[in-house]
Amino acid sequence: MKRLNCPHCQYPINACLCASIRPLSTSVELIVLQDPSEVKHAKNSVKLMKAVMKDLRVVVGETTEDFMSLRAYLDEQTKPIFVLYPSEVSLSVGELSPPKEAILLLLDGTWRKAFKLLKLNPWLNQYPAVHLDLDSPSHYTIRKAKRSDSLSTLEAAAMAISIIEPSCDVSPLTDALSALVDQRLMAMPLSVRQRYLS
Repeated sequence: MKRLNCPHCQYPINACLCASIRPLSTSVELIVLQDPSEVKHAKNSVKLMKAVMKDLRVVVGETTEDFMSLRAYLDEQTKPIFVLYPSEVSLSVGELSPPKEAILLLLDGTWRKAFKLLKLNPWLNQYPAVHLDLDSPSHYTIRKAKRSDSLSTLEAAAMAISIIEPSCDVSPLTDALSALVDQRLMAMPLSVRQRYLS
């Protein structure tokens, strides 16, 4: 039997997060390019982002053809566009200081899948790549990552917004993520929970 989802937050009824959802509005336009394998991943943070940010645009795909409509949209824009992805040529968001009306493209997937998205879509190279200077590890402890500098897509978005638009309160994102993590941890058997807390 298919589990029923809350029509508002889209999480299962027994794991509804609506009580922890507060809307966030920002001048920064975020667009997520999402690897198809992430769409139904139980621990993907983009679904939570969509619950908080109603204007968030998520485009699922892998190849250039999958992003044709997005490319057409971006070609019409006059706002500066950046790809949030750390590389040898990327610049620090803090040092670059993009205008708050910028468009920020985020690649949603594991490091391997995000790198694949980048390689399969050379058109992304026309936009400057930017990275975040991390001073603390990810708080998304329920999803393990191999790299110490890994952030969930939600965390990366919140951090980028807070740098580009300092007056924007990103706590609706971070608080919602904390609520999700706490909920998932409490649902785990104690022995399993300890592995995520260590």
